[in-house]
Amino acid sequence: MGQDPITLIISLVGGIFSFLLLMRFALQLSQADYYNPISQSVVRFTQPVVSPLQKVLRPIGRLDFATLIVAVLVKAAAIFLMVQFSPMFASAAGVNPLHMLIFALTGTLNTLLTIYFWATLGAVIISWVAPDSYHPAPQLLLQLTEPLFGLARKVIPPIGGLDLSPILIFILIQLAQSYLRPFVII
Repeated sequence: MGQDPITLIISLVGGIFSFLLLMRFALQLSQADYYNPISQSVVRFTQPVVSPLQKVLRPIGRLDFATLIVAVLVKAAAIFLMVQFSPMFASAAGVNPLHMLIFALTGTLNTLLTIYFWATLGAVIISWVAPDSYHPAPQLLLQLTEPLFGLARKVIPPIGGLDLSPILIFILIQLAQSYLRPFVII
């Protein structure tokens, strides 16, 4: 798309780190197996950044607001750096901090929705290919998406053994992302 290298690097590093933070948040929210090796890796990688804020903001049940706030701050920092150092955003050098916060919040929510979209797609494929797999990755995907499937099954129950709940999840995610798209920078 013709992005300059600085924007590409900032977007990539900020996107990967916010992805890991939001993955941690989603795993905690869905109460996925903490001792899964993939969960352990995500927690170990993000713990140095999250732990100082967790001392102030204790988790409330399954919601770890410290992780979510750090993810928003990472997005905001990436947007700030893109505005400061990228020639593409040179005309927006005087961007209002409130606008940056809105872009960071919508970008964070968009990334979280993207995680759930791909996790749902992966869970559907795993249910066809290897439904009883003991590998850590499929188990983690199924644990991540099962709370969503449970909510969607309340709206659309299985019909003749066919579970249509992923279709509802895909539609809702796409609808939400279409409303967020104008406000997403990275």
